[in-house]
Amino acid sequence: MGTEMSETIVPRQTANRLFLRVEHTLYLVLGILLVFTCVLALGGAAVKLWSGMADWSSTETVFLVIDQLLFVLMLIEILHTVRVSVESGSLNCEPFLVVGLIASIRRILVITLESSKITQGGDWNENSDHVFRTSMTELGVLAVLILVMVASIVMLRRTKQRKAGLSLDAE
Repeated sequence: MGTEMSETIVPRQTANRLFLRVEHTLYLVLGILLVFTCVLALGGAAVKLWSGMADWSSTETVFLVIDQLLFVLMLIEILHTVRVSVESGSLNCEPFLVVGLIASIRRILVITLESSKITQGGDWNENSDHVFRTSMTELGVLAVLILVMVASIVMLRRTKQRKAGLSLDAE
């Protein structure tokens, strides 16, 4: 009976090691692609900034560069999440919340830029009014979403601190 049990454990361990290697290989490929994407996006932001230096009075270039840099920051945070997942062997929620937070802030910047174009255009019509109201609603939803994500991050960190404190007390 002991022999049968050890015979079934060996194929499971082999399969487990194989799947772990495949998983790590895929994480590595994903990480490499994220690094290339990040470098390209950072280069694009630098080009936008350089070309926007000709017109210092325009805030549109600043918004576009910040938008691009926030995208790079999101990619870096996703890369960090992949690295931590490979190291720990488990998935952590907090980096995804941070990526969501950055994405929400990025969207707020884009909406602000679009809204400022509408309000400064001087051609106010029914369509402009609809777009403006929709934008304000989206900004409100994003504000609530940001508050929820920040509260979630704070709660996750407090929970980690409590667990760390409990494990230190147990020793």
